[in-house]
Amino acid sequence: MPVVAQSHRPPPAVPTGPAVPLRQLAFRALGTQCEVQYAAANDVQAGGFERAAVAWVNAFEAKYSRFRADSLVSRINAAAGREWVAIDAEMEGLFQLCDTLHFMTQGVLDPTALPLLRLWDYKAATPRLPTDTEIAAALALVGWKKVQRAPGKVFLPSPGMALDFGGFGKEYAVDVVAQIALDHGIASALVDFGHDIRALSAPPGRPAWHIGLEDPQRPGAAAGSIGVVGKGVASSGDYLRSFTIGGKRYGHIVDPRTGRPVANGCVQATVIAGTCLQAGVLSTTAFVLGVPRGIEFIQAVPGAEGLILTDKARAQTRGFFNYVATN
Repeated sequence: MPVVAQSHRPPPAVPTGPAVPLRQLAFRALGTQCEVQYAAANDVQAGGFERAAVAWVNAFEAKYSRFRADSLVSRINAAAGREWVAIDAEMEGLFQLCDTLHFMTQGVLDPTALPLLRLWDYKAATPRLPTDTEIAAALALVGWKKVQRAPGKVFLPSPGMALDFGGFGKEYAVDVVAQIALDHGIASALVDFGHDIRALSAPPGRPAWHIGLEDPQRPGAAAGSIGVVGKGVASSGDYLRSFTIGGKRYGHIVDPRTGRPVANGCVQATVIAGTCLQAGVLSTTAFVLGVPRGIEFIQAVPGAEGLILTDKARAQTRGFFNYVATN
């Protein structure tokens, strides 16, 4: 989902402290490339952090990925319409988070939207347009409020219902890894999972982390950059994942309220917020809402700033310019 390109070169400025070489942790997980740049005092501190971070991410993916047949999420989906499934306190906490995200996004983020995502399969060898009947049938299976919950268990009442935490899981993981860094005494770090980003403090000797913003017209190239300290950054766009039929382009971001891909002219939405999770949820919601509602939605969240690019214009919140790097 996010399309922020991260640059490893902070903008020139007067150093704010001693320059310490940054270490780098890189591994693949959650369907993407995961990287962490961080400053550690010694090898012992670095090793402890890296082992803890990789172990947590691997365990998180094994438990919550819908692409893993043995995951808890897959077991819940397989039992849809048949039986309740036992869940632990951690999963109950994630369900409570889903309650919050579904409410705050006005239904744009719906963890039960998987039937629609499967219907609009941009990865198919030969993509096709679903019929109105198929869309209606999939929509009947979508609705976070339909999920039945009781202490220690959950039930999807209709066969075909399915959960997918892809709308926020990667961003959630970024924030947890950032906390793991702090728990290991690492105050300066940039956690980047597939360009969903969380910056802790600033890089040693520099005033801010420098993050490039990808140009939707030239994927892989930066159209500008921002400087952030202690913030989360995420972008949403559909220009890389889509298919075209009959001369019309269909992106991968589906609005669970309509059952169809977003087609409001938005190309990219970028948000800077307190956490990566918050930035990711806001950027996706703003992309779906479009201009001007998306900008109004971002501005309603204290401390959040954002930029929306459409096929014809550029709109941003009042304070976004404060983060734009000029060097």
